[in-house]
Amino acid sequence: MTRKRLKSDLGWSTTDRIVVRGHDLVDLIGRTSLGDFAFLELKGRLPTKQESVVFNAVAVTLVEHGMTPSAIAARLTYFGAPESLQAAVAAGLLGMGSRFGGSIEEAARTLQEALASGGQDADLLDLARGVVATYQKTKQPIAGLGHPIHKPIDPRTPRLFQIAEENGLKGRHIELMQLISEEAGRAYRRELPVNATGAIGAILGELDIPWQVGRGIAVMARAIGLVAHIQEEAGEPLAAEIWNRVESEASEHNRRNE
Repeated sequence: MTRKRLKSDLGWSTTDRIVVRGHDLVDLIGRTSLGDFAFLELKGRLPTKQESVVFNAVAVTLVEHGMTPSAIAARLTYFGAPESLQAAVAAGLLGMGSRFGGSIEEAARTLQEALASGGQDADLLDLARGVVATYQKTKQPIAGLGHPIHKPIDPRTPRLFQIAEENGLKGRHIELMQLISEEAGRAYRRELPVNATGAIGAILGELDIPWQVGRGIAVMARAIGLVAHIQEEAGEPLAAEIWNRVESEASEHNRRNE
């Protein structure tokens, strides 16, 4: 049986050289931003100036959002295992599912699959109505719409769409996302504005980044924020207070109900 050759197109090295996606790493150091390097890894080429602005805007949007469940999980894990910063970061990343950050993937998938099924000449309004009808039938929330805190609008969304438009990257994915929001609002009889994950899911489509790595974009960016949370935790601990409060209040509740 012939064994498959083990190789990767991402990078390779020799005794005196490191090559990433065909570029000498030494040439990239000091000349390429972290966001541009991430784009290179994903797409196999460096971004245009316009793509760079948009992709970096997406990355910046995702780095930090306060004391989210991911940040709390990272802090509590660090409290229990201060010798393992990487475990604390991993714990925070594991919580990035359908409610926090991971909805980028579902929003991007919805848009990309709808546009692929309809073809280049498909009427976007018809596609939007079809998406809303499908979600209504399954009784599932529409990914990328609404927000539990940011009301009546997610302040990140108009800025992201503005940046995409200014850089020539506002196309059918963004337009479809906006139409889905409008149609959902009519169907559910309440405001369902596009949130940041919906905006990012649409922008990924405009950048021709497949929905399958949508959650990965959030993971890459949020890892930076989680490292910062752990740094803050080391200097100004909160995890012990969280643990003590939960333990105390849970025990008090149990005593009252005995």
